[in-house]
Amino acid sequence: MRSVRARAALGATVVVALALIGAGLSVLLVLRANLTDQAGLQAEVVAREVAGQLALDVPYDRLEMHDEEDHPVQVTDEDGRVVAVSKDLRAISGTGTDRVTPDPSPAAGQSGDRSGGGSGSDDDGSDDDADDDGRGAPGRGEVDSDEPDFTNGTATVDDETADYRFASVRATTPAGVTLTVHAGAPLAAEQEAVGTVRGAMLIGLPLLLLVVAGVTWLVTRRALRPVEGIRREMAAITASEDLSRRVPEPGSRDEVARLARTTNETLTALEASVERQRRFVADASHELRSPIASLRTQLEVGAAHPELLDLPGAVADTVRLQALAADLLLLARLDAGERPGRTALDLGALVREEVSQRGGDRIPVTVSVPDSGEFEVAGSRGQLARVIGNLLDNAQRHARSAVTVSVRTAERGDVVVAVTDDGAGVPPQERERIFERFVRLDDARTRDDGGAGLGLAIARDVAARHGGRLTVGDAREGGARFELRLPGAG
Repeated sequence: MRSVRARAALGATVVVALALIGAGLSVLLVLRANLTDQAGLQAEVVAREVAGQLALDVPYDRLEMHDEEDHPVQVTDEDGRVVAVSKDLRAISGTGTDRVTPDPSPAAGQSGDRSGGGSGSDDDGSDDDADDDGRGAPGRGEVDSDEPDFTNGTATVDDETADYRFASVRATTPAGVTLTVHAGAPLAAEQEAVGTVRGAMLIGLPLLLLVVAGVTWLVTRRALRPVEGIRREMAAITASEDLSRRVPEPGSRDEVARLARTTNETLTALEASVERQRRFVADASHELRSPIASLRTQLEVGAAHPELLDLPGAVADTVRLQALAADLLLLARLDAGERPGRTALDLGALVREEVSQRGGDRIPVTVSVPDSGEFEVAGSRGQLARVIGNLLDNAQRHARSAVTVSVRTAERGDVVVAVTDDGAGVPPQERERIFERFVRLDDARTRDDGGAGLGLAIARDVAARHGGRLTVGDAREGGARFELRLPGAG
């Protein structure tokens, strides 16, 4: 049961089995009810025929009972005594009394002597249809028109016992005697039909369930075959550590095809991430090697010749190492998914504060922040200050004579910080590349002026994690214009 195919086949088989069993039971119950009602209707017809004869004052021994072998009849009076039965009836049950021998009773003398089967004429030889005062035919009885009572029982006719459906109809004779006619109809047809259907279901149901299980197994195996191919290829990729490989994509447009495409997209992203990580480690090692080698050289020279120690250079290399380590640590935290704290702060005040603390800039920074502006954003004060500082450092590195920083509000309540310079600008084909890690343009590759190529990468990552974006374009002064756009706190 660890296989999806097995679970799918078992689940489909169980569902179909429950549905078929429910449907089969419903069919059997409906079939039995219909056939039982049909037998009850036949019994009612026979019972009403006999009751009609009793209402017409037909003597008991002259009652016409058609098809007595299939429709046994028993007639009882109000006291439960049997007054008439059909021919060859040997035993009966289900009618309230199991006696099949008529008992002499006062009811047998209605309108004359009925037990002896006489003609019923009077002493003066008048017609049977005339009464003593010459008024014509005697009165008619009646048959109860209400729904008859139905019961199930057995009857033995000619030494053959079978199940019957009995209908009980009441009739009143012209003499006012109330009789009950119990007439039966055989249930053999109902039992045979139900048995046949039940047998067919018992044979067909297991076969149908086997077909359902087999078809489900085959269809599931065919549907999951691409999944197995994806699994094998993923296992091979994991074993070989070759992230350039891709899983096979089926030509269908179903969920499996979408799974394969998503898996390949994940592999592509993973390959790019691993490659970026490798380049990051290589570039970081390269950037760290230069100041460490320079610092070691200066210390070794100072140890051998103290008078030649370049103390300012050693301090500068140490500061550069410290800044590079801080940048690498921040990038590591950003890559680990660190989310900035969401505190409200005034971006205009933050810009003024950052500019006021920059006392050693080569070019004075011009600040353009309206006093009446609403520049509140939500984010990390330290990380946003780092972004502004990195943008100002980049502008100082490339500007000729002017660096300007401004803050304004844009559409939808966004706050925009723009840092411009009058340097050479950024070529259009390089405007996305400069935001990659350890990327420096040709005029920024010197150790003293160029930096490590991490400032803009850090700035864009921080902007993205604050829900904003960082772009570069042309400034009116002819240099570069960097715009940091952040959503307003309102």
